[in-house]
Amino acid sequence: MEPSLIELPKFLDERGNLSFIEEDSQLPFKIKRVYWIYDVPGGQIRGGHAFKDTEELIVAISGSLDVVLNDGQKEYRFHLNRSYSGIYVPKMMWRMLDNFSTNSLAMIISSTEYDENDYIRNFNTFKKEAQSC
Repeated sequence: MEPSLIELPKFLDERGNLSFIEEDSQLPFKIKRVYWIYDVPGGQIRGGHAFKDTEELIVAISGSLDVVLNDGQKEYRFHLNRSYSGIYVPKMMWRMLDNFSTNSLAMIISSTEYDENDYIRNFNTFKKEAQSC
């Protein structure tokens, strides 16, 4: 499965706009965990790992960031700068988040609870495992 941009519903209003996420409507997985990344110093990279079983949706709630994904053969790059769209990240996809703008806030919605054993933290190990899938 390839990563893809998911457009979220948006309701425009002069008082402020509203968007939302529902697991049975916009997501191809059930929500088990939500976490966010913020206060990232300039030039820093987050991620640098893959998950064996976890699927995610990454949304730039505020500011902007780049999501760089690799399936072991092909690289995908997405620029997120709207809070009404996110990147669906399938399992077994190496991910890096970089190019964070000042005061950016990335929200990650996950299909699994935290499990250190789900992580692959070495890119060469990931490539070998991805080829065997």
